[in-house]
Amino acid sequence: MQILKTKAALLKQVAACKQKEKTIGLVPTMGALHEGHASLVRRAVDENNVVFVSVFVNPTQFNNKEDLAKYPRTLDRDADLLASLGVDYVFAPSAEEMYTQEEMNTTFEFDFGGLDQVMEGKMRPGHFNGVVQIVSRLFLLIQPQKAYFGEKDYQQLAIIHRMVKIMPELQSLDIKIIDCPIVREASGLALSSRNERLSEKEKQIAVNISHILFESRQLTQSQSVKEVENWVIEQVNRVEGLTVEYYEIVDQSTLLPVTDFSHAIGCITVYCGPVRLIDNIKY
Repeated sequence: MQILKTKAALLKQVAACKQKEKTIGLVPTMGALHEGHASLVRRAVDENNVVFVSVFVNPTQFNNKEDLAKYPRTLDRDADLLASLGVDYVFAPSAEEMYTQEEMNTTFEFDFGGLDQVMEGKMRPGHFNGVVQIVSRLFLLIQPQKAYFGEKDYQQLAIIHRMVKIMPELQSLDIKIIDCPIVREASGLALSSRNERLSEKEKQIAVNISHILFESRQLTQSQSVKEVENWVIEQVNRVEGLTVEYYEIVDQSTLLPVTDFSHAIGCITVYCGPVRLIDNIKY
């Protein structure tokens, strides 16, 4: 496995793969890898001749500088894991390698079709602009046949699907986005790089988020969407140490509010102490 730090080194390897007509799989990450990432990588290794994994804490998708500073960076450990999984190339550039100073200070423009106006978009203005900025750049550099994303970041996934459909420079690449299920600890807690910031006690508290979401499925036959939303918020807020930022039940495709559960997904963000956790459940 090779670790590539520059775009020039990356492009050289991509060109060599293309020349040999090898299929390329890409797993974009921000590092601090866990079993959820590993599940994406295993699938990519199974389905492609060559696999690239990017490890880059993207500054343009953080609207909270403190959150950016605290985000775990564990490249050596990540590289060991990726090598053991059969990854061919890790792309781990610096922010200066990926962006000019002007790009760092300018909001990337993209037509989200309203997908950025709900949930995470409301709470983290500019976040998804940064996501589209970095993922589209990785796609243009690596030109994979398939790219793998976890469903835990469900709103992000919906935006990535829109991005490959409407960005002219990406349409010709015909990249297939592979949606991969949430991976959970045995307790039910959704795996996240942010879990590293939780104490053992906080992890035990955070488990309640998924348990309450799973339990809410039993209410769908007898209660309305709004009643289930309110129930989930109330139940999570009752747990000492947890505070709901939002819980919304929306359409799985449009992310717009729904009146029934036929094609619905519930998306939640909860603070466990100072750590912001997200999860979701399909109804």
